Amino acid sequence: MAFFRQTPVQDKSFPLERTDAEWRTSLSPEAYRVLRQHGTERPGSSSLNYEKRPGHFHCAGCGQALFDAATKYESGTGWPSFYAPLEGAVGTQIDRTLFMVRTEVHCANCGGHLGHVFPDGPAPTGLRYCMNGAAMSFESADKS
Repeated sequence: MAFFRQTPVQDKSFPLERTDAEWRTSLSPEAYRVLRQHGTERPGSSSLNYEKRPGHFHCAGCGQALFDAATKYESGTGWPSFYAPLEGAVGTQIDRTLFMVRTEVHCANCGGHLGHVFPDGPAPTGLRYCMNGAAMSFESADKS
């Protein structure tokens, strides 16, 4: 499938680069564990899983807009799920951890680990971007 890319994130450079110490001071412990150490939050633990307002989901590491709320849907997995990212917002790579092959999703601006994408989502893409809420923030379209 076209969304698989095999360039390891650690071997890439990104527009936003920070030292490990800078990441540790700028992120909460949970966001650091997910974004910088490729962790996974417990299913159902993120309030963003229940967010339904119009707006955009952003990278918690750098603030880059990642997903329009209009592409979010209830996947039943316990993690915020989307059928498509914003153009150019994310990158992917093969993840061979945990004795399986998955496609990891990372922020195209800072390289932060966001989650994984699976080929079992709804139309129009058929993809399920299963994201960690700890890796994102939400900005409502309604500023009032």
